Amino acid sequence: MRSKTPEESDCLREDKRRRAILVAYLIATLDLTFLFMLLGVMPYLAKSLGLDSVGFGYLQTIFGVLQLVGGPIFGRFADKFGARAALVLSCASGSAFFLLVSISTSIPLLFLSRLPAVFMHGLPGAQKVITDMTTPSQRADALGKLGVCFGIGIIIGSALGGVLSTKFGLPREPCTWPHHRSHVSCFLPLTCVNRVLINTSSSVGTSQSASVFSIREILRLMKFPGVMEVFIIKVFAGLPIGLFLIMFSIISMDFFGLEAVESGYLMSYFGVLQMVIQGLVIGKLTNCCTEGTLLRLSIFVFAGVGLGMALMRTVWHYCIIAVPLVFAFSTLGTLTDSILTKAVPSSDTGTMLGICASVPPLTRTVGPAIGGVLYKQFGVSSFGYLQLIVNTGLFVYLLKRKIPLKEMKS
Repeated sequence: MRSKTPEESDCLREDKRRRAILVAYLIATLDLTFLFMLLGVMPYLAKSLGLDSVGFGYLQTIFGVLQLVGGPIFGRFADKFGARAALVLSCASGSAFFLLVSISTSIPLLFLSRLPAVFMHGLPGAQKVITDMTTPSQRADALGKLGVCFGIGIIIGSALGGVLSTKFGLPREPCTWPHHRSHVSCFLPLTCVNRVLINTSSSVGTSQSASVFSIREILRLMKFPGVMEVFIIKVFAGLPIGLFLIMFSIISMDFFGLEAVESGYLMSYFGVLQMVIQGLVIGKLTNCCTEGTLLRLSIFVFAGVGLGMALMRTVWHYCIIAVPLVFAFSTLGTLTDSILTKAVPSSDTGTMLGICASVPPLTRTVGPAIGGVLYKQFGVSSFGYLQLIVNTGLFVYLLKRKIPLKEMKS
């Protein structure tokens, strides 16, 4: 048989790389669709079991804490055993999660169903595949396109949750359906990723001998140049808007006077915006601007969004503000993930992505208490003023201090 030429080998390798990234996008889309399908009906399921609003808050807090703890551990698992094994673990955990929710006939069982959430990290798993299969110059664009998956998940998941609950009855069918379909997500990494993913499961470094649960190895990454500063910016820049989004269901009813259907339309609008911005805009910007410049731009836009939120009075004002809000939110998340994965060795990108994935659960854990106090004591404008103050301070800090963004990957 004729041996393959170097050009043919390169083309085959490039084709496998593209297929691996497409599989990662597909898994992320399915994972997010199932999750948003469930989130829309979870309050109704809790209410049908006799859980009041305080108990539902505890349920959400437990979910956030488990995701917060599990993020870095999942990242260590991905570094130690490869992206394929991590994706299988995430999909299997999701299947167990949906199964337990679908058979929950009592409040204790509903709380027990939260446990598999500790390893439900499909998005970081997909990010791990993408970071391993792209060069540093391609990474921000490739990670940004995951926002398209997020937008599809919001739109299709929310719509399917409503349709299934209406057609087959609230609230169990939207919980049972994702359980069966999540087997597809488990099947994809077991088959496609096994054939396509040739390098992501072979990243070996000095930290591989340590335990998956090693806190020292997780904290070690924060000592690399620029990592702590960028991570702090990631946490605090998005915290005020995170508090606002946590309280949005209440704000949409009390402040904007929206019905449930209108709130659903508004969420779909957000999904479309995110798909457009992360799928089309961010990729083009990363090709013509440095990541440091775009990071400063996102912080500056966030400060302007804070001023707009402080002055808004109607839902139409919010729809206008949503455009720069989604731009700043998407740009900040994509760029900080890209910068942080470049700042650590290739054997630690999974752990770094796991640490980044713990930021939203952290906001969901502390958010209800802080957001509730702000809304009750100072009103909706307090979220805008907090956003303006925090991001103005961060913008000044970025202008005065040059954060070292050393790329350790070849």
